[in-house]
Parts: sequence; structure tokens; C-alpha cells
Amino acid sequence: MGNEASKRFRGLLIEARKRAGLTQYELAARLKRPQSFVSKFERGERRLDVLEFREVAQALGTDPIRFLRRLYREAP
Repeated sequence: MGNEASKRFRGLLIEARKRAGLTQYELAARLKRPQSFVSKFERGERRLDVLEFREVAQALGTDPIRFLRRLYREAP
């Protein structure tokens, strides 16, 4: 993914977290991970592999396939 697409991916993840009414701490608790895990992928310091992305999407109550469709539909 190019830099702009990567920013969009992170932006959509942040949007989904906020829409779910979760803080980074609350999402991290659902994932059984430290808050820094969420912070790092939201800031782009760390990338998610496909299995981690699926886990995050499920914790957010978001269908990962629909999420990716939106990403590719809206990507620059």
C-alpha cells in the first residue's frame, strides 16, 4: 500500500474504533494487548498482518471484508 492508502487504512481503523465508542485502552483490553499496540498501529509505527487486522476488526464489531471494500473503494 502506498503512503496515502496506508494513511487512509489507519484513518478508517480510528474511525471504526470511535464509531464503536471505544478508547484505545478499551480496544486493547478486548484484544488482550497493551494500549501501545493500538497506538502504534493507529500512528503507523507498526503494521497489522492480515490475522491481526481480522482480530482488530472483530473487536471493533466491523466486518473485515466490508472494511477492506470501503478502503479500496475510497483509496487514492
